[in-house]
Amino acid sequence: MTSMTLKKNSLAGLVAAICLAGCGALPDKPARAALYDFGPGLAAPAAPPASATGSAPRALPMIALAEVDANSRLDGTQLLYRLGYADSNELRPYGQSRWSQPPAQLLRQRLREGLSAGHTVLGPEESATIARTEGRLPDSLRVTLEEFSQYFESPERSVGLVRVSATLTRSQPGGDRVLAQRSFTARKPAPTADGPGGVKALAAASDAVVAELVAWVDQAR
Repeated sequence: MTSMTLKKNSLAGLVAAICLAGCGALPDKPARAALYDFGPGLAAPAAPPASATGSAPRALPMIALAEVDANSRLDGTQLLYRLGYADSNELRPYGQSRWSQPPAQLLRQRLREGLSAGHTVLGPEESATIARTEGRLPDSLRVTLEEFSQYFESPERSVGLVRVSATLTRSQPGGDRVLAQRSFTARKPAPTADGPGGVKALAAASDAVVAELVAWVDQAR
C-alpha cells in the first residue's frame, strides 16, 4: 500500500471519528412543554325548577355570552408570572409550562359552565339566530381579561392573580342599554413556587371570579 493511500485512509478515519464525536456531543431533543387547563370542570348544572303547578320545569332565562377579550400579551398560551419583589411591571413566561388554549378561552369555558346552571347560554351566532327568527335579543355579557399571571410576592410565596371587567347590556330599539358594569379580582395562593403551582392558583382564582360574576349577573337582571 502506498504512502498516499495510507494518508487517505488515515484522513478518512479522522473525519469519521470527528463526526462520531460530534454526533455524540449533540444535545438531547428538548423536553416537550407540559400543557395545562383548569381541570375537569364544575359540577353538572342543576335542573330548572318546576312551575307552581308542578307540571313542567320553568324555562331558563337566556343570556348571550360574547367571546372573552384580552390584550395581545394574553392571546398566546404562555404561562406568565411577575416578580413583585423585583420588577412587577415585567411579565415573564415559563419555558416548559403552557396552557392548552389561550387563558381567555379557558375562562370563557368556565364562565359558560357557571352561567348554564341558571341560564340558557347563547353564543354570538345563536344570539343572531334568535334575533332573526324571533325578533328579540337576549341580554349580553361581555368580559375582558385584564390580568392573568402568577404573582410572586417573594421567591417562596406566590398567588394566582386574575382580574376581569364585565359589562351586562340589554338591546333596545334605540340601542344597547348598560344594565351593570363591574370589575372582579381574585387572588389564590400557589401551593408551590413554580409553574405547576401557578396553574393551580390561577385555576382557583378563575373559579372564584366566575362564581362572583355569575352571582352578579343574577342580581343585575
